[in-house]
Amino acid sequence: MNKTKAKAAIEAILFSFGESVELTKIAAALEMNKDVVESLVRELMDEYEAENRGLQIIELEQAYQMCTKRAYYDNLIKIKEQPRKHVLTDVLLETLSIIAYKQPITRVEIEKIRGVSCGHAVNKLVEYNLVQELGRLDAPGRPLLFGTTEEFLRSFGVNSVDELPVLKPDQIDEFKAQAEQELNAMEQVGI
Repeated sequence: MNKTKAKAAIEAILFSFGESVELTKIAAALEMNKDVVESLVRELMDEYEAENRGLQIIELEQAYQMCTKRAYYDNLIKIKEQPRKHVLTDVLLETLSIIAYKQPITRVEIEKIRGVSCGHAVNKLVEYNLVQELGRLDAPGRPLLFGTTEEFLRSFGVNSVDELPVLKPDQIDEFKAQAEQELNAMEQVGI
C-alpha cells in the first residue's frame, strides 16, 4: 500500500471509531509494520496542525484518536444547544395517530390496531415529548397508559385533542380497503 493510501486508511479508521485505536490494531488492519504506521500517524498529526484544521489526532498511551480541536468547542456547543427538529416516519405518525384518537391507550391495544410491535415507536414518541405515560390500567400486569402531551398540541396546531379532524365513515372504509390491499400484496410476496 502506498503512503497516500495508507494515510487515508488511517484517517478512515480513526474517524470511524470515534474513540482511541491502539497502534498495533491500526498496523494489523493495514498489514504494515507498527513503526511505519506510527510514522504515518505522526505525519498526519503534523499535517492537521500545519493546515490549521478543525480536527486533530491525539495520542493516548500507544493509541490514537481523531477529535475536534478545543478551540472549536464553543461552535459545537452552539449547534448542540439549537433545538432539534424531529422527523416523524410513517410508523411514528401511525402510532401517534392511534394514541391521539384512542387515548388513554396501552401498548398492547396499539399493537392490536397496528398488527405489529410498537415498543420502539412509542419510546421514540415519548423521547420526542409528543406522548407521555398517563398512569397504569387497573388490569392484570398493570400496563402503562399513553396519551399525547402539550408539545403534541403545539406541534400540530390544536388547542385540544377535541379539535383533531374527525374521519368520515367513507374515509374509514377507504383506509380499511387500502390496508387490506397492502396485506394481500405482502402475503403474495411472502412477507
